[in-house]
Amino acid sequence: MAVITPFRAVRYNPAKINDLAEVVSPPYDVIDANSQAALAGRNPYNMINLDLSKNVKSTEMTDQRYAKAARLFAEWQAAGVLIREEKPAIYLYNVDYRVPGGTSFTRRGLVSLVRLAEFSEGIVKPHEKTFSGVTGDRLRLLDACQAQLSPIFSLYSDPAGEILARLESARPATPLYEVSDHDGCVHRFWAVTDPETLAAVQAMFSDKALYIADGHHRYTTALQYRALMRERSGGEIAADSPANQTMMYLCGMEDPGLSILPTHRLVRLPGRTSAAELTGLLAENFLVEEIKNGSRENLIGEVLGRMADGAAQATMFGFYHPGEDRCFLFTLRDGVMDRLAAHQSAALRELDVVVLAELILARLPALDRARCVQGDLIDYYSDPDDALDVAVKEAETGGPHTALLFLMNPTRVEQVRRVADEGLVMPHKSTFFYPKLLTGLALNALA
Repeated sequence: MAVITPFRAVRYNPAKINDLAEVVSPPYDVIDANSQAALAGRNPYNMINLDLSKNVKSTEMTDQRYAKAARLFAEWQAAGVLIREEKPAIYLYNVDYRVPGGTSFTRRGLVSLVRLAEFSEGIVKPHEKTFSGVTGDRLRLLDACQAQLSPIFSLYSDPAGEILARLESARPATPLYEVSDHDGCVHRFWAVTDPETLAAVQAMFSDKALYIADGHHRYTTALQYRALMRERSGGEIAADSPANQTMMYLCGMEDPGLSILPTHRLVRLPGRTSAAELTGLLAENFLVEEIKNGSRENLIGEVLGRMADGAAQATMFGFYHPGEDRCFLFTLRDGVMDRLAAHQSAALRELDVVVLAELILARLPALDRARCVQGDLIDYYSDPDDALDVAVKEAETGGPHTALLFLMNPTRVEQVRRVADEGLVMPHKSTFFYPKLLTGLALNALA
Protein backbone atom coordinates (compact mmCIF):
# COMPACT_ATOMS: atom_id res chain seq x y z
CA MET A 1 0.00 0.00 0.00
CA ALA A 2 1.34 3.49 0.83
CA VAL A 3 5.11 3.93 0.63
CA ILE A 4 6.43 6.98 2.48
CA THR A 5 9.99 8.26 2.50
CA PRO A 6 11.96 10.74 4.63
CA PHE A 7 13.50 13.58 2.65
CA ARG A 8 15.91 16.48 2.90
CA ALA A 9 13.58 19.45 2.69
CA VAL A 10 14.56 22.81 1.29
CA ARG A 11 13.43 25.44 3.80
CA TYR A 12 13.92 29.03 4.85
CA ASN A 13 17.16 29.84 6.67
CA PRO A 14 16.36 31.38 10.10
CA ALA A 15 19.67 33.24 9.93
CA LYS A 16 18.43 35.10 6.84
CA ILE A 17 14.68 35.39 7.57
CA ASN A 18 13.85 37.09 10.85
CA ASP A 19 10.06 36.79 10.58
CA LEU A 20 8.77 33.65 8.88
CA ALA A 21 5.26 35.14 8.70
CA GLU A 22 6.57 37.55 6.06
CA VAL A 23 7.59 34.79 3.65
CA VAL A 24 5.13 31.90 3.99
CA SER A 25 1.84 32.01 2.13
CA PRO A 26 -1.52 30.23 1.91
CA PRO A 27 -1.97 27.61 -0.84
CA TYR A 28 -1.81 29.11 -4.33
CA ASP A 29 -5.43 28.26 -5.16
CA VAL A 30 -6.98 30.41 -2.40
CA ILE A 31 -5.01 33.58 -3.17
CA ASP A 32 -6.99 36.34 -4.87
CA ALA A 33 -5.59 39.49 -6.49
CA ASN A 34 -5.64 41.54 -3.29
CA SER A 35 -3.98 38.81 -1.26
CA GLN A 36 -1.37 38.32 -3.95
CA ALA A 37 -0.37 41.98 -3.83
CA ALA A 38 -0.29 41.98 -0.02
CA LEU A 39 1.91 38.88 0.12
CA ALA A 40 4.33 40.22 -2.47
CA GLY A 41 4.63 43.43 -0.49
CA ARG A 42 5.57 41.74 2.76
CA ASN A 43 8.98 40.50 1.74
CA PRO A 44 10.82 39.99 -1.58
CA TYR A 45 11.38 36.35 -0.53
CA ASN A 46 7.69 35.58 -0.06
CA MET A 47 6.61 32.20 -1.44
CA ILE A 48 4.08 33.83 -3.75
CA ASN A 49 7.03 34.63 -6.01
CA LEU A 50 7.74 30.91 -6.40
CA ASP A 51 4.41 29.15 -6.02
CA LEU A 52 2.62 31.65 -8.27
CA SER A 53 -1.06 32.35 -7.65
CA LYS A 54 -3.53 30.95 -10.19
CA ASN A 55 -5.05 34.45 -10.26
CA VAL A 56 -3.83 35.21 -13.78
CA LYS A 57 -5.31 35.05 -17.27
CA SER A 58 -4.35 32.17 -19.52
CA THR A 59 -2.47 34.60 -21.78
CA GLU A 60 -0.20 35.46 -18.86
CA MET A 61 0.87 31.84 -18.33
CA THR A 62 3.97 32.31 -20.44
CA ASP A 63 7.32 30.52 -20.43
CA GLN A 64 8.82 33.68 -18.92
CA ARG A 65 6.49 33.42 -15.92
CA TYR A 66 7.74 29.96 -14.97
CA ALA A 67 11.37 30.69 -15.90
CA LYS A 68 11.35 33.66 -13.52
CA ALA A 69 10.14 31.45 -10.65
CA ALA A 70 12.88 28.91 -11.44
CA ARG A 71 15.52 31.65 -11.53
CA LEU A 72 14.40 33.03 -8.15
CA PHE A 73 14.39 29.55 -6.62
CA ALA A 74 18.01 29.06 -7.71
CA GLU A 75 19.04 32.55 -6.58
CA TRP A 76 17.47 32.15 -3.14
CA GLN A 77 19.35 28.90 -2.61
CA ALA A 78 22.63 30.41 -3.81
CA ALA A 79 22.15 33.34 -1.42
CA GLY A 80 21.45 31.02 1.51
CA VAL A 81 17.90 32.29 1.97
CA LEU A 82 16.75 28.73 1.32
CA ILE A 83 18.83 25.88 2.75
CA ARG A 84 18.58 22.12 2.42
CA GLU A 85 18.28 19.77 5.38
CA GLU A 86 21.49 17.82 6.03
CA LYS A 87 19.72 14.60 7.09
CA PRO A 88 16.59 12.94 5.73
CA ALA A 89 13.63 13.64 7.98
CA ILE A 90 9.93 13.18 8.46
CA TYR A 91 8.47 16.43 9.70
CA LEU A 92 5.83 16.81 12.38
CA TYR A 93 3.40 19.62 11.58
CA ASN A 94 0.86 20.76 14.18
CA VAL A 95 -1.62 23.62 13.95
CA ASP A 96 -3.41 25.33 16.86
CA TYR A 97 -6.58 27.03 15.63
CA ARG A 98 -10.14 28.09 16.34
CA VAL A 99 -13.17 27.38 14.19
CA PRO A 100 -15.93 29.97 13.61
CA GLY A 101 -17.78 30.04 16.91
CA GLY A 102 -14.59 30.02 18.99
CA THR A 103 -13.82 26.33 19.80
CA SER A 104 -10.06 25.63 19.89
CA PHE A 105 -8.36 22.57 18.39
CA THR A 106 -4.90 21.22 17.57
CA ARG A 107 -4.51 19.25 14.35
CA ARG A 108 -1.49 16.92 14.28
CA GLY A 109 0.16 15.50 11.21
CA LEU A 110 3.40 14.71 9.42
CA VAL A 111 5.10 15.69 6.16
CA SER A 112 6.98 13.14 4.07
CA LEU A 113 7.40 11.99 0.51
CA VAL A 114 4.88 9.47 -0.82
CA ARG A 115 5.48 7.14 -3.75
CA LEU A 116 3.09 8.03 -6.57
CA ALA A 117 0.33 5.59 -7.48
CA GLU A 118 -2.29 5.89 -10.18
CA PHE A 119 -5.79 6.35 -8.78
CA SER A 120 -6.77 3.02 -10.35
CA GLU A 121 -4.36 1.24 -7.98
CA GLY A 122 -6.47 2.17 -4.95
CA ILE A 123 -3.51 3.32 -2.86
CA VAL A 124 -4.10 7.06 -3.13
CA LYS A 125 -7.80 7.87 -3.40
CA PRO A 126 -9.42 11.12 -4.60
CA HIS A 127 -12.90 12.50 -3.94
CA GLU A 128 -12.84 15.49 -6.32
CA LYS A 129 -12.61 16.08 -10.05
CA THR A 130 -9.59 17.94 -11.46
CA PHE A 131 -9.43 20.39 -14.36
CA SER A 132 -6.74 20.33 -17.05
CA GLY A 133 -6.33 24.12 -17.11
CA VAL A 134 -5.18 24.08 -13.49
CA THR A 135 -2.90 21.06 -13.78
CA GLY A 136 -1.33 22.51 -16.93
CA ASP A 137 -0.22 25.59 -15.02
CA ARG A 138 1.14 23.55 -12.10
CA LEU A 139 2.97 21.14 -14.43
CA ARG A 140 4.82 23.94 -16.16
CA LEU A 141 5.82 25.42 -12.78
CA LEU A 142 6.99 22.03 -11.46
CA ASP A 143 8.98 21.32 -14.60
CA ALA A 144 10.63 24.74 -14.55
CA CYS A 145 11.55 24.83 -10.85
CA GLN A 146 12.25 21.11 -10.47
CA ALA A 147 10.65 21.33 -7.04
CA GLN A 148 7.36 20.60 -5.30
CA LEU A 149 6.60 23.82 -3.50
CA SER A 150 3.57 22.92 -1.39
CA PRO A 151 2.39 19.66 0.20
CA ILE A 152 -0.74 17.73 -0.71
CA PHE A 153 -3.09 17.27 2.26
CA SER A 154 -4.06 13.60 2.69
CA LEU A 155 -5.66 11.40 5.33
CA TYR A 156 -4.91 7.92 6.62
CA SER A 157 -6.56 5.70 9.20
CA ASP A 158 -4.81 5.09 12.52
CA PRO A 159 -7.46 4.75 15.27
CA ALA A 160 -4.90 4.26 18.05
CA GLY A 161 -2.66 7.14 16.90
CA GLU A 162 0.41 4.91 16.90
CA ILE A 163 2.21 6.64 14.02
CA LEU A 164 2.23 10.13 15.52
CA ALA A 165 3.01 8.74 18.97
CA ARG A 166 6.14 7.07 17.56
CA LEU A 167 7.26 10.24 15.78
CA GLU A 168 6.55 12.42 18.81
CA SER A 169 8.70 10.14 20.97
CA ALA A 170 11.69 11.23 18.85
CA ARG A 171 10.65 14.86 18.36
CA PRO A 172 13.14 17.57 19.31
CA ALA A 173 12.10 19.81 22.18
CA THR A 174 12.17 22.96 20.05
CA PRO A 175 10.39 23.24 16.69
CA LEU A 176 12.24 24.42 13.61
CA TYR A 177 9.51 27.00 13.10
CA GLU A 178 6.57 28.48 14.93
CA VAL A 179 4.53 30.96 12.91
CA SER A 180 1.05 32.49 12.96
CA ASP A 181 -0.95 32.87 9.78
CA HIS A 182 -3.42 35.59 8.76
CA ASP A 183 -6.28 33.78 10.58
CA GLY A 184 -4.35 33.58 13.84
CA CYS A 185 -3.62 29.85 13.49
CA VAL A 186 -0.28 28.84 15.00
CA HIS A 187 1.79 26.42 12.87
CA ARG A 188 4.63 24.40 14.46
CA PHE A 189 7.13 22.31 12.51
CA TRP A 190 9.72 19.78 13.76
CA ALA A 191 12.25 17.57 11.94
CA VAL A 192 12.47 13.95 13.15
CA THR A 193 15.72 12.38 11.91
CA ASP A 194 16.25 9.31 14.12
CA PRO A 195 16.76 6.44 11.62
CA GLU A 196 15.12 3.78 13.78
CA THR A 197 12.00 5.90 14.24
CA LEU A 198 11.81 6.76 10.54
CA ALA A 199 12.09 3.10 9.55
CA ALA A 200 9.39 2.11 12.05
CA VAL A 201 7.00 4.77 10.74
CA GLN A 202 7.61 3.73 7.14
CA ALA A 203 6.69 0.16 8.06
CA MET A 204 3.52 1.34 9.82
CA PHE A 205 2.24 2.86 6.57
CA SER A 206 2.80 -0.32 4.54
CA ASP A 207 -0.82 -1.51 4.94
CA LYS A 208 -2.53 1.87 4.63
CA ALA A 209 -4.37 3.69 1.86
CA LEU A 210 -4.23 7.48 1.61
CA TYR A 211 -7.19 9.76 0.94
CA ILE A 212 -6.60 13.15 -0.67
CA ALA A 213 -8.29 15.84 1.39
CA ASP A 214 -6.94 18.95 -0.35
CA GLY A 215 -4.58 19.16 -3.32
CA HIS A 216 -6.14 16.94 -5.99
CA HIS A 217 -4.66 19.15 -8.73
CA ARG A 218 -1.19 18.96 -7.21
CA TYR A 219 -1.34 15.17 -7.04
CA THR A 220 -2.58 14.93 -10.62
CA THR A 221 0.23 17.28 -11.61
CA ALA A 222 2.78 14.96 -9.98
CA LEU A 223 1.38 12.04 -11.98
CA GLN A 224 1.60 14.09 -15.18
CA TYR A 225 5.19 15.07 -14.37
CA ARG A 226 6.15 11.41 -13.91
CA ALA A 227 4.55 10.60 -17.26
CA LEU A 228 6.50 13.47 -18.83
CA MET A 229 9.78 12.15 -17.39
CA ARG A 230 9.01 8.69 -18.77
CA GLU A 231 8.32 10.18 -22.18
CA ARG A 232 11.57 12.15 -22.14
CA SER A 233 13.59 9.08 -21.12
CA GLY A 234 11.96 6.94 -23.76
CA GLY A 235 10.59 4.41 -21.27
CA GLU A 236 10.44 3.74 -17.54
CA ILE A 237 12.33 5.80 -14.97
CA ALA A 238 14.29 4.48 -12.00
CA ALA A 239 12.25 3.40 -8.99
CA ASP A 240 14.11 5.89 -6.80
CA SER A 241 13.67 8.79 -9.25
CA PRO A 242 12.38 11.98 -7.59
CA ALA A 243 9.65 11.98 -10.24
CA ASN A 244 8.18 8.91 -8.53
CA GLN A 245 7.57 10.83 -5.31
CA THR A 246 5.37 13.67 -4.15
CA MET A 247 5.36 15.70 -0.93
CA MET A 248 2.38 15.14 1.37
CA TYR A 249 1.03 16.28 4.70
CA LEU A 250 -0.58 13.21 6.29
CA CYS A 251 -3.20 13.49 9.03
CA GLY A 252 -4.98 10.67 10.81
CA MET A 253 -8.68 10.76 9.95
CA GLU A 254 -9.46 9.92 13.58
CA ASP A 255 -7.45 12.91 14.85
CA PRO A 256 -9.75 14.95 17.14
CA GLY A 257 -8.19 18.12 15.73
CA LEU A 258 -9.21 17.37 12.13
CA SER A 259 -11.94 19.81 11.06
CA ILE A 260 -14.08 20.04 7.95
CA LEU A 261 -15.96 23.32 7.86
CA PRO A 262 -19.28 23.77 6.08
CA THR A 263 -19.42 25.75 2.86
CA HIS A 264 -22.48 27.97 3.06
CA ARG A 265 -23.93 29.12 -0.26
CA LEU A 266 -24.86 32.71 -1.11
CA VAL A 267 -27.07 32.35 -4.19
CA ARG A 268 -27.96 35.24 -6.50
CA LEU A 269 -31.27 34.30 -8.05
CA PRO A 270 -32.06 36.36 -11.15
CA GLY A 271 -35.16 38.50 -10.71
CA ARG A 272 -37.17 39.21 -7.58
CA THR A 273 -38.40 36.22 -5.55
CA SER A 274 -40.07 36.17 -2.14
CA ALA A 275 -39.42 33.80 0.74
CA ALA A 276 -43.02 32.60 0.51
CA GLU A 277 -42.58 31.63 -3.14
CA LEU A 278 -39.42 29.67 -2.44
CA THR A 279 -40.63 27.87 0.67
CA GLY A 280 -43.82 26.95 -1.15
CA LEU A 281 -41.77 25.58 -4.02
CA LEU A 282 -39.69 23.38 -1.71
CA ALA A 283 -42.33 22.29 0.81
CA GLU A 284 -43.12 19.13 -1.16
CA ASN A 285 -39.71 17.66 -0.32
CA PHE A 286 -38.89 19.41 2.94
CA LEU A 287 -40.54 20.12 6.26
CA VAL A 288 -40.38 23.92 6.46
CA GLU A 289 -40.22 25.69 9.82
CA GLU A 290 -39.78 29.44 10.16
CA ILE A 291 -37.41 30.62 12.90
CA LYS A 292 -38.78 33.86 14.40
CA ASN A 293 -38.33 36.50 17.07
CA GLY A 294 -34.75 37.68 17.13
CA SER A 295 -32.08 39.68 15.38
CA ARG A 296 -30.79 38.27 12.13
CA GLU A 297 -27.65 37.10 13.95
CA ASN A 298 -29.75 35.28 16.55
CA LEU A 299 -31.93 33.70 13.87
CA ILE A 300 -28.85 32.39 12.06
CA GLY A 301 -27.35 31.18 15.32
CA GLU A 302 -30.51 29.29 16.28
CA VAL A 303 -30.92 27.60 12.91
CA LEU A 304 -27.25 26.54 12.87
CA GLY A 305 -27.62 25.10 16.36
CA ARG A 306 -30.72 23.16 15.35
CA MET A 307 -28.92 21.86 12.26
CA ALA A 308 -25.92 20.68 14.27
CA ASP A 309 -28.12 18.94 16.84
CA GLY A 310 -30.18 17.18 14.20
CA ALA A 311 -27.43 16.28 11.71
CA ALA A 312 -27.24 12.66 12.84
CA GLN A 313 -30.99 12.11 12.39
CA ALA A 314 -31.88 14.05 9.23
CA THR A 315 -30.55 16.25 6.43
CA MET A 316 -31.19 19.89 7.33
CA PHE A 317 -30.55 23.26 5.75
CA GLY A 318 -30.89 26.78 6.99
CA PHE A 319 -32.38 29.35 4.63
CA TYR A 320 -32.24 33.10 5.13
CA HIS A 321 -33.89 35.69 2.88
CA PRO A 322 -32.00 38.92 3.71
CA GLY A 323 -34.37 41.16 1.73
CA GLU A 324 -37.25 40.13 4.01
CA ASP A 325 -35.24 39.24 7.14
CA ARG A 326 -36.86 35.80 7.31
CA CYS A 327 -35.12 32.61 8.37
CA PHE A 328 -36.22 28.98 7.91
CA LEU A 329 -35.15 25.46 8.76
CA PHE A 330 -35.60 22.87 5.98
CA THR A 331 -35.68 19.19 7.03
CA LEU A 332 -35.59 16.59 4.25
CA ARG A 333 -38.63 14.32 4.19
CA ASP A 334 -37.99 10.58 4.47
CA GLY A 335 -37.41 8.69 1.23
CA VAL A 336 -37.31 11.73 -1.04
CA MET A 337 -33.73 11.30 -2.25
CA ASP A 338 -34.21 7.59 -2.88
CA ARG A 339 -37.21 8.43 -5.03
CA LEU A 340 -35.99 11.54 -6.87
CA ALA A 341 -32.24 10.90 -7.06
CA ALA A 342 -32.09 7.18 -7.71
CA HIS A 343 -29.55 7.89 -10.47
CA GLN A 344 -27.05 8.85 -7.75
CA SER A 345 -25.21 6.21 -5.71
CA ALA A 346 -26.23 5.75 -2.07
CA ALA A 347 -22.92 7.27 -0.91
CA LEU A 348 -23.68 10.47 -2.83
CA ARG A 349 -27.40 10.62 -1.96
CA GLU A 350 -26.53 11.00 1.70
CA LEU A 351 -24.35 14.09 1.12
CA ASP A 352 -25.95 17.40 2.07
CA VAL A 353 -24.31 19.08 -0.92
CA VAL A 354 -25.96 16.58 -3.29
CA VAL A 355 -29.37 17.07 -1.64
CA LEU A 356 -28.95 20.83 -1.97
CA ALA A 357 -28.01 20.55 -5.65
CA GLU A 358 -30.72 18.04 -6.60
CA LEU A 359 -33.68 19.19 -4.54
CA ILE A 360 -33.11 22.91 -3.97
CA LEU A 361 -30.78 24.59 -6.45
CA ALA A 362 -32.07 22.58 -9.40
CA ARG A 363 -35.60 23.72 -8.56
CA LEU A 364 -34.93 27.43 -8.13
CA PRO A 365 -36.43 29.39 -11.03
CA ALA A 366 -33.99 30.95 -13.52
CA LEU A 367 -30.88 29.56 -11.79
CA ASP A 368 -28.60 28.65 -14.71
CA ARG A 369 -26.38 25.70 -13.77
CA ALA A 370 -23.65 26.70 -16.21
CA ARG A 371 -23.36 30.12 -14.58
CA CYS A 372 -23.29 28.46 -11.16
CA VAL A 373 -20.29 26.34 -12.19
CA GLN A 374 -18.53 29.46 -13.51
CA GLY A 375 -18.95 31.07 -10.10
CA ASP A 376 -21.18 33.86 -11.36
CA LEU A 377 -24.28 33.13 -9.27
CA ILE A 378 -22.99 31.34 -6.16
CA ASP A 379 -20.35 32.33 -3.61
CA TYR A 380 -19.08 30.02 -0.86
CA TYR A 381 -18.31 30.89 2.76
CA SER A 382 -17.02 28.82 5.67
CA ASP A 383 -17.87 31.53 8.21
CA PRO A 384 -21.64 32.14 8.49
CA ASP A 385 -21.05 35.66 9.82
CA ASP A 386 -19.15 36.60 6.67
CA ALA A 387 -21.88 35.06 4.51
CA LEU A 388 -24.60 36.91 6.40
CA ASP A 389 -22.79 40.24 6.14
CA VAL A 390 -22.41 39.96 2.36
CA ALA A 391 -25.99 38.72 1.88
CA VAL A 392 -27.46 41.64 3.81
CA LYS A 393 -25.36 44.20 1.96
CA GLU A 394 -26.37 42.78 -1.41
CA ALA A 395 -30.04 42.80 -0.43
CA GLU A 396 -29.79 46.43 0.67
CA THR A 397 -28.24 47.57 -2.62
CA GLY A 398 -30.96 45.91 -4.69
CA GLY A 399 -30.03 45.04 -8.25
CA PRO A 400 -31.24 42.42 -10.72
CA HIS A 401 -30.85 39.47 -8.32
CA THR A 402 -32.46 38.20 -5.12
CA ALA A 403 -29.78 37.29 -2.56
CA LEU A 404 -30.51 34.00 -0.79
CA LEU A 405 -28.36 32.38 1.89
CA PHE A 406 -28.33 28.60 2.32
CA LEU A 407 -26.64 27.36 5.51
CA MET A 408 -24.96 23.95 5.47
CA ASN A 409 -23.74 21.29 7.86
CA PRO A 410 -20.18 20.11 7.07
CA THR A 411 -19.42 16.94 5.15
CA ARG A 412 -18.16 14.30 7.57
CA VAL A 413 -14.78 12.55 7.29
CA GLU A 414 -16.42 9.13 7.08
CA GLN A 415 -18.45 10.38 4.09
CA VAL A 416 -15.25 11.48 2.34
CA ARG A 417 -13.77 8.03 2.96
CA ARG A 418 -16.84 6.18 1.66
CA VAL A 419 -17.05 8.26 -1.52
CA ALA A 420 -13.32 7.78 -2.19
CA ASP A 421 -13.47 4.03 -1.45
CA GLU A 422 -16.28 3.65 -3.99
CA GLY A 423 -14.37 5.59 -6.65
CA LEU A 424 -16.95 8.39 -6.75
CA VAL A 425 -16.61 12.15 -7.07
CA MET A 426 -18.20 14.76 -4.81
CA PRO A 427 -19.75 17.98 -6.16
CA HIS A 428 -17.79 21.23 -6.25
CA LYS A 429 -17.07 22.77 -2.82
CA SER A 430 -18.16 19.71 -0.83
CA THR A 431 -15.32 19.90 1.71
CA PHE A 432 -13.30 22.66 3.34
CA PHE A 433 -10.52 21.21 5.45
CA TYR A 434 -9.40 23.88 7.92
CA PRO A 435 -6.88 25.33 8.54
CA LYS A 436 -5.11 25.40 5.19
CA LEU A 437 -1.49 24.28 5.13
CA LEU A 438 1.15 26.96 4.82
CA THR A 439 3.34 27.02 1.72
CA GLY A 440 6.99 27.56 2.55
CA LEU A 441 7.63 25.44 5.65
CA ALA A 442 9.16 22.69 3.50
CA LEU A 443 9.90 22.36 -0.22
CA ASN A 444 10.93 19.21 -2.05
CA ALA A 445 13.73 19.71 -4.58
CA LEU A 446 13.63 17.04 -7.30
CA ALA A 447 17.37 16.39 -7.19
